[in-house]
Amino acid sequence: MDISALKELLRPAVGNLKDQCTNEKIPDLCRQLGLPVPREEGGKRERLHGAFDLLNDADMPEFARTLLAQKVFSPSLRNHIQDLLWEDEPNIDVPKRHRRELAEALQPFELFSHWENFKRFLTDIFVFPVDLSEIFSMHETGILGEIHRHFVRNPEDGDVAWLFEKLQIVDLSTPRFRRWLEGLVSADVQMSIDRQLAKVEAINKVLRACGAELTHSSDAEGYPVFSIISLRAFRGRPKNIIFASLTKPDIRLSDSLNNEIEILSNPNEVLIYDRPLNTEGLSWRELQAWWADLTCEENSEQAKNSLYRRLQQSLPNSSPPQKKFFKEFFRQYSSAIYDLPALLPEVWLHWDPKTVSSRGAKALLNHRMDFLLLMPDGGRVVIEIDGIQHYSDETGRASKSKYADLVAGDRSLKLAGYDVYRFAGIEFHSDDVSNKIKSFFDALFKHHGIKIKF
Repeated sequence: MDISALKELLRPAVGNLKDQCTNEKIPDLCRQLGLPVPREEGGKRERLHGAFDLLNDADMPEFARTLLAQKVFSPSLRNHIQDLLWEDEPNIDVPKRHRRELAEALQPFELFSHWENFKRFLTDIFVFPVDLSEIFSMHETGILGEIHRHFVRNPEDGDVAWLFEKLQIVDLSTPRFRRWLEGLVSADVQMSIDRQLAKVEAINKVLRACGAELTHSSDAEGYPVFSIISLRAFRGRPKNIIFASLTKPDIRLSDSLNNEIEILSNPNEVLIYDRPLNTEGLSWRELQAWWADLTCEENSEQAKNSLYRRLQQSLPNSSPPQKKFFKEFFRQYSSAIYDLPALLPEVWLHWDPKTVSSRGAKALLNHRMDFLLLMPDGGRVVIEIDGIQHYSDETGRASKSKYADLVAGDRSLKLAGYDVYRFAGIEFHSDDVSNKIKSFFDALFKHHGIKIKF
């Protein structure tokens, strides 16, 4: 995100807030907006600028979102600020051809159920020229008036392709198009679950052709909320995350129809996260809440510490680099860890109840991942720490067959929608390993549109 450009846009708007309060009320206004309290001397604009200049760059995006919620910007400035804030989001692109096909897919439907809600949604997404005549008119004017005439007063004339062209939807930026589509199927615009589902089904027939999908990501006020995700990021939705295992677990299906599993071995030797995931993935905050419920731990700090110790306990003593990697992740991100994806160790992906002697060498091939992160929009990241045993035989000599197994396993994971990153164990003997781990995660989180909040 270009923080300098964001500050350049925000600073004049902050100065204009002088008209909202007296000199005496400026400290209260600053506290309300999340700005530092300014000095007492000077005019109102000067004091507000002084408070803004004291704001840390890291807090600038959140401050911008606060101002957006206050609706203090003109539509064009609002859109410019939003575009800057959305720069780091995951890129789920819907090409122009498919956007045009979406208009065709939506044509058989009544596009919206409630004009005022639809109008409000449109003005939140697009910039419409100011039409002063609307103040004195009993009807909608300008572009909104045309839309109202075609889709409300004369609904038989409603042409979705015309609407897409009029609003230049085909040329919208990827983040803004995403919000257009998600807002179009929202409960406020559609007013019924049946209407939501019907449009989602029609839209998904087009989106799936370009590797995307509207998915039921959460609920609000009894209605489903839909979000666009990339189908290239994963297949299916995680149902059981088996991790932090101390030994190979003894597992059986207790209800195959519902994919319910049961651990027959000591339950303390493996953890199973079985809560549904939303489109944001699995954060440490959510994992800790689950752990606190599991262990009946009421103190959040104690839950954090005991969960860390339990995960650390699962790391094999035979792999000091793996332990170093895990420790560095938490040391580097400290207080920011709560809102970052949880770094899950010793995760079972393939599970074969039989042993090598009865199944053959492939029974345990790629059975367990060193680390897994469940990212926003269905992203799955596997991190492997490769010791010498990954590519050499029992004598320590390079093994072509082991290397072949390694790359074959990577291919399988990637085809299943996982991103695989490998570290060589020898890297952990260098003096700059801490910086190397930090640089890797910084780049990884930026790639997935994850903001680090210290």
